[in-house]
Formats: sequence, C-alpha cells, structure tokens
Amino acid sequence: MSKVEEDTEMEIFDHEEVEEHNETQEHPSMLSAEWNEHVMGLFFESELFDGNPVCAGLRRVAEIVLGPIIKSGPTQVIAATDVDGPGRATVVFEVIFGTGYTVSEVADVWHGNTDDLFCAHPVATASTRAEGRALRKALKLRCLAAEELSRKDIVSIVKEKTAPKTTDGDWNSEAPITVQQKNFVDTKCKQLKIDIDLFINSGNNSYSTIENVTKETASGMVKALNQYQNGQVEIPQEIKNED
Repeated sequence: MSKVEEDTEMEIFDHEEVEEHNETQEHPSMLSAEWNEHVMGLFFESELFDGNPVCAGLRRVAEIVLGPIIKSGPTQVIAATDVDGPGRATVVFEVIFGTGYTVSEVADVWHGNTDDLFCAHPVATASTRAEGRALRKALKLRCLAAEELSRKDIVSIVKEKTAPKTTDGDWNSEAPITVQQKNFVDTKCKQLKIDIDLFINSGNNSYSTIENVTKETASGMVKALNQYQNGQVEIPQEIKNED
C-alpha cells in the first residue's frame, strides 16, 4: 500500500470514527434538569433573540433532536374583524415528525400583543407564532419562542381595553342591577353558601328582592363577594346559609 493510499484510508477511518462517536454519544434525558441547557446549546447565536429561539432555529434543532418533520402547517385559522386595529387572528398549528410524534399549539395575534410591524399581517404572524409554540413544546424547552415576545406593554393595553366605560350614556348608578350582576351575585352566593337575601340586606339599605338593587350597589356587592372568595375578608356568620 502506498503512502497516499494509507493516509487516505486513515482519514476515512477517522471520519467514520467521529461519526460513530456522535451517533453513540449519550444525551441527557428529556425529563432531566440538564435537558433544557443541552437543547439550547444546539442553537446558533443568530437563531437567538434575547436568549429566545426564533422559529427557523426551532425547526432546525427539532429535526436534529426529534427527527425529520414530514408535515407541518395550520389546521385551523380564525380571523376576526378588529374595529380598533388591522385585525385579529388565531391559528392552530400542527407539526408531525417522521416517528409519528405529533404536536400542535395555538396562538393569537392582535395589535395589543404584537409589534406593529408584524400585526399588519395577523394570520401569517399568528401561524409563525403558533409553530414556534408547537416546536418549543415538542422540544420541552423552558423558554418562549422569539415570535411570542413583544416590546409593547401588553398588560397596560389589556387593562385599558377591558376597563369599564363610564360615560354618561353608558353608566347610570341609579339604574337597576344588570342581568350579569344578578347572575354573578346569585352564583357566588351559592358557591360560598351565603344566604342571598341576608347578603343583599346586610348593608345600609333593605331590599325585598334583588331586582330592587341598583347597579352601583350591585357593584359593591360583587366586590364584597370577590373578597370573600379570595379570603381577603371573612364571611360574616350572620349571612351564611345554615341549610
């Protein structure tokens, strides 16, 4: 055997040895404490945004760890009109691996939880966000996909959107209790084993029936029931249902 042939044979042998080592190298269990760090170490730096993997990186690493993806895409798209913005969309995304392992996730996009550049295309953005959620779920990662993040103050936006409107036309403190308030009081009293008649008459006013309660007073009752339920205030013995 010539020197060139011998060197070539050794190079092939070394290459095969490295491949065999990589294939047989033990990895931590997916249920172990080391698993998250192991998988995160497989991402390129360019695939991380503030430490969170982007969807494209999740696809690549998922195929390294879990095998080839044979099918992926939205299985359900719910697009709704959003009168205050460019639109809102909810997408269910499914990923199927060659082993048969299937995972799906859902994500929604609207102008309150997505940066403006991306919420202009709510369906497409929701699809990518749902795919990222599905892949990180499949990989059992303890982090968000980069597409799930937003620079907006989402909590403040949601509070503003859900705050009750108190214009003169919408709110009349002397108006009768609303159906929603009545149902809430009735349901909570049953759950907390409170006598509803004793409860509504435990304040400064007396009522022969809950329908005589005003909207403003009912708001105070709702607040009191929430405090009872959360343990912030102890339920007075005199209003408890003895049955």
